[in-house]
Amino acid sequence: MIFYDKTKEEVLNELNTDENAGLSSKEAIDRQKIYGKNVLAQKRKKSNLMRFLDQFKDVMILILLAAAIISFIIAIIEKQPKDFVEPLLIMAIVIMNALMGVFQENKAEKALDALKKMSTPHAKVYRDHKEVLIDASEVVPGDIIILEAGDYVPADARLLRDSSLKCEESALTGESVPSEKNSDCVIDENAPLGDRLNMVYSGCYVSYGTGKAVVFATGMNTEMGKIANMLANEEEGMTPLQKKLASLGKYLGIMALLACAIVFVVGVASGIGALEIFMTAVSLAVSAIPEGLPAIVTIVLAIGVERMAKRNAIIKRLPAVETLGSASVICSDKTGTLTMNQMTLAKAYRDGYEDLEDIGNANSEPIRQLLLFGALCCNGSVSIDENGQEVEIGDSTETAILQAAKNNGFDLHELNHKYPRLHELPFDSDRKLMTTVNEIDNRKLAIVKGAFDEMEKLCIKGNLAKGREANDAMSKKALRVLAIAYKEIDDITDELESNLVFIGLVGMIDPPRKEAGDAVARCKEAGIRPVMITGDHIMTASAIARELGILNEGERAMTGKELDALNDQELAKVVEEVSVYARVSPENKIRIVKAWQKKGMVVAMTGDGVNDAPALKAADIGCAMGITGTDVAKEAADMTLTDDNFATIVAAVEEGRGIYANIKKVVGFLLGTNIGEIITVFVAMIIWHKSPLLSMQLLLINLVTDSLPAIALGMEKVESDVMKKAPKPKNESIFANGYGWQIALQGIMFGCLSLLAFYLGMKMASSLQAGQTMAFLVLSLSQIVQAYNMRSQHSLLKIGIFTNGKLNLAALISVGIVMAALFSPIGRLFGLVILDIRMYLIALALVLVPFAVMELSKFIGLIRHHS
Repeated sequence: MIFYDKTKEEVLNELNTDENAGLSSKEAIDRQKIYGKNVLAQKRKKSNLMRFLDQFKDVMILILLAAAIISFIIAIIEKQPKDFVEPLLIMAIVIMNALMGVFQENKAEKALDALKKMSTPHAKVYRDHKEVLIDASEVVPGDIIILEAGDYVPADARLLRDSSLKCEESALTGESVPSEKNSDCVIDENAPLGDRLNMVYSGCYVSYGTGKAVVFATGMNTEMGKIANMLANEEEGMTPLQKKLASLGKYLGIMALLACAIVFVVGVASGIGALEIFMTAVSLAVSAIPEGLPAIVTIVLAIGVERMAKRNAIIKRLPAVETLGSASVICSDKTGTLTMNQMTLAKAYRDGYEDLEDIGNANSEPIRQLLLFGALCCNGSVSIDENGQEVEIGDSTETAILQAAKNNGFDLHELNHKYPRLHELPFDSDRKLMTTVNEIDNRKLAIVKGAFDEMEKLCIKGNLAKGREANDAMSKKALRVLAIAYKEIDDITDELESNLVFIGLVGMIDPPRKEAGDAVARCKEAGIRPVMITGDHIMTASAIARELGILNEGERAMTGKELDALNDQELAKVVEEVSVYARVSPENKIRIVKAWQKKGMVVAMTGDGVNDAPALKAADIGCAMGITGTDVAKEAADMTLTDDNFATIVAAVEEGRGIYANIKKVVGFLLGTNIGEIITVFVAMIIWHKSPLLSMQLLLINLVTDSLPAIALGMEKVESDVMKKAPKPKNESIFANGYGWQIALQGIMFGCLSLLAFYLGMKMASSLQAGQTMAFLVLSLSQIVQAYNMRSQHSLLKIGIFTNGKLNLAALISVGIVMAALFSPIGRLFGLVILDIRMYLIALALVLVPFAVMELSKFIGLIRHHS
């Protein structure tokens, strides 16, 4: 249905809605039942059955199943019931592995869905005669929406009111210039989309002005819905780290296949049955190739994102988590991020007294009188709402004075009743003054407040020279100073702003957040450079920066004007010297980001306005403000701070580093154990021409180690010293700083221990099965021990061996499976036998060797993850 060729009244009638009242809640629910939710159709999710079947797409799994089926058929033909056991067990283990794969995929998808819900856009609508904020998905045809600069348009709508409204519609029209809107015009029905000036469209955003509109199309019925099929078919891409690991997995897979081919050839040449050794070789390939690594990394990333949300940082894109761990520069706004965004009286000066006085809750009587006069000349209010929260309404300068008066025991409501206001001259930019006339003790007093430079000209009494000194002293401390004066009058028609009596000065500032100083110190300890970028005056910005430790000896502050005078080469030369940028424009922000990036730095940038969006996108990590930020800024950013707090950025970096460290631990654990399995089978076949592990045993070890312990290891809490290390370079490999060699050596250690167990088992019991049982016991349990070893680069004795509850549970389940295989009748099905007590003790000693080796390596400094 076309609405742009109709008048506003016709559209409202057709949609049966009211411009001022909006829809009722009941009507909105009824309409949602008819039109559905305001969402685009998503790509259909796979059923659990399809996920299960997808687990069998791997070539090696299919080959293994084919071999098991052939073995099963041969057993039927030869009528040997005992030969049914091995193929049936192989199929059972493969099915269990597939079920585990489905579990991992479901867990990852649920975590990612939760992530999407965290960043759900909102819409302002009229419901039941009130303006309310709702999820954009709840918008229905007939809703009256309110639009402001920075808002995304939640649905297709016909404008009802507009004030200088401009919309960025390039996503639909391709026009790079925002479209100027006009709610009063009626457009020809054949007009192209870009010419429909009385319409706003879903997915576009308001770049300027305000407006009110009535929704006529939602979800798939919007213009954006017409191209929804293209959006729905987009695949979720892997993160850069996942791509690297997937590529690594392919290389390791090729190496594993070569080793398996040699194992097969040697086995056949040694007289082992072709089918038996073929199944062993294929099982080794299935166990050794870390095909589940990218999926486990997704789970670890998603779990980390949940943890970050609890610390007020909502991550939109998984790759941002990886990037956060590398952040080396944080460019932060001042107001509201480093400071409280709440002007607060800090000092006061009373005429006739020597010193400045700090403002508190019990000031001297002369200062209390100054605050009384100041409060009477204010229009704001400080009150307590129904939830017991303090609410400040009005200009922040005035609410600062009122708050100080309230803290000193004045009842603001009672003041206005006791000293009624008779007249007022509001503040204007020409006079730079505000004046009220109040009746105080049966006298009419004109109270005037304004900048000292203006008030000095109007005062005839008071020590103005001393007042000038006090004003300058406060200004040097970046305080915003107001002078207060009065005069007694006969009538409100008298000249009010002349021949004044100077009372004193009040100095205020937007104070730093209490936690900001500690957060800056943590940044510096972590090798991260904090940089303040603000639209405030350079003196104010510099004072706050010095107090927080951002601006130090040898560093400088620069204005946007000075920055504009530099070309890119000149900026690159000085960017490392500048810690404060004042009076900057959004364009300046982009130049600062790029200058740091050219130095090889990973830059985080905060922003809240529409104009900040390009800088947020240009930064390696864009951080939007959750409270003051516009929808456009939030959409452009990688992360949203729900509390607009600098300390939250630092906490997010800490979590990012912890998540990356956990991924390194999981990668090291899985690759090290897989290398151990390859070495065990390969070397045994070369030396003894015997397989140290049967196909079923290899698959069971894979089931025990490659799932629950790996995921639990990825949930390790962030280590206490993670912020005492320098940021990792942007493109540093996960195997840098010798980590790849550590993994290889650990794999060799597992291989040697398992081979020794195999040899001792064969020699002590004169039985191949005993050797295989010893090898199975040592390889499976030593890998569980290794999961604990990988928890930290510090000694487990220092951090506590069993302080990861989830790993304890995973280990308990895994050990339970191994014990069931070793000591129950099931063991015979796996080709395992009961051993002599001495052999179990020797095996236990070998199982604990990785713990001793890793602890010794950590003690002498061989283990350094540099995470």
